[in-house]
Amino acid sequence: MARGSTRGPGAEPSVPGLIVKFGNYPLHHGGVGAIRSLGRLGVPMYAITEDRWTPAAHSRHLERAYVWPTTGTEEPGRLVDGLLRVGRLIGRPTVLIPTDEEAAVLIAEHQDALAGPFLFPRTEPGLPRRLASKQGLHELCMEHGVSTPQAAFPSSYTEVAAFAEQARFPVVAKNREAFVRRRHPAVRGTTRINSPAELLALAREWGAEPGVILQEYLPREEAEDWIVHAYFDAHSEPRAMFTGVKVRSWPPHAGMTACAYVVDNPELAALAGQFVKRIGFSGIVDLDLRFDRRDGQYKLLDFNPRMGAQFRLFESEAGVDVVRAQHLDLTGRPVPEGEQRAGHRYLVENIDFPALLAYRRGGYTTPHAPRRADSTELAWFAADDVRPALMMLARMVRPGTRHLYEMYGTWREGRRGPGGLP
Repeated sequence: MARGSTRGPGAEPSVPGLIVKFGNYPLHHGGVGAIRSLGRLGVPMYAITEDRWTPAAHSRHLERAYVWPTTGTEEPGRLVDGLLRVGRLIGRPTVLIPTDEEAAVLIAEHQDALAGPFLFPRTEPGLPRRLASKQGLHELCMEHGVSTPQAAFPSSYTEVAAFAEQARFPVVAKNREAFVRRRHPAVRGTTRINSPAELLALAREWGAEPGVILQEYLPREEAEDWIVHAYFDAHSEPRAMFTGVKVRSWPPHAGMTACAYVVDNPELAALAGQFVKRIGFSGIVDLDLRFDRRDGQYKLLDFNPRMGAQFRLFESEAGVDVVRAQHLDLTGRPVPEGEQRAGHRYLVENIDFPALLAYRRGGYTTPHAPRRADSTELAWFAADDVRPALMMLARMVRPGTRHLYEMYGTWREGRRGPGGLP
């Protein structure tokens, strides 16, 4: 059952929170979760939304939604000016909570301009952009001895062709930069490529400068997906750290988390903490790692320098999640220590059902996931905040169903071999 509890640490009610995201993706449960998390503690919450029918805009824990349609491709100066206008409307210092890479990078790279009306972790300005970049992250992993899949970053069709001659297939293609995905995406998402011919056919559509990373494929039957969510203070020390396993995602094995469990993993927590300390990052992180059973190593796939959509999977026994930890720390309040709630489960209702069907068909299992959940939190439905779930259902009946169908079709195409054969 979804939790609607107000239990938790004593937050500072005079300092509001603002959910910041750029681009048109109204069905975002992470923003709803952040509004509820802080709102239940009495923190006034505000959000930037695409329109007044965005589910987040209808949360009972939201003071006001600022309707500001964006694409994520605007000039940074325009976005900074827009944020400052929202800050003036709120009228008091406000904690910024970015929910996508574009927002996190904009805040980091314009810290001085935003520091007046807003509170946020101060980190090296160029670091979030580098972490959000597939190439930048790969280079950081190499610099600091963190295991990550082998990867190539071709800058021309000729380099793609040379890679195709010597690569071991299948390989995985991803958009190289988080910011190019909105302007000129090379692939629609994480794409499995099964042969040189298939790769070359795709590469002909990528133009003179392919914006892709070609990455080693980790076999599903030999791997397990893990996640780390944490908040690091100004000294890159973890004030809240959580680990769990991803049981299902949508599209299958390559997309957003649909179902996950909290599972204690001290080794993984230590690995994540050491890496963040070495690079000197401050703020909330959402890490995706894949445990490769062939060599017994956790391989870092993604480093999101912001709140993850499924962050409400994790809460300590003291009632602290990463969003609460950040608000407490930035407002000068202590962050209570406490163990994470092992055995807790998180479900995203609108995508978990198709994911469940796909995973059952494929026979994939997650050995470390508990057989039964001790408790469950739903992404959309909450007994004390029903309207966002109703708005989600209303918005996804037609376009949402089509979107799920298109995502499934993309995944199916990614599984096909030469000649279109599965």
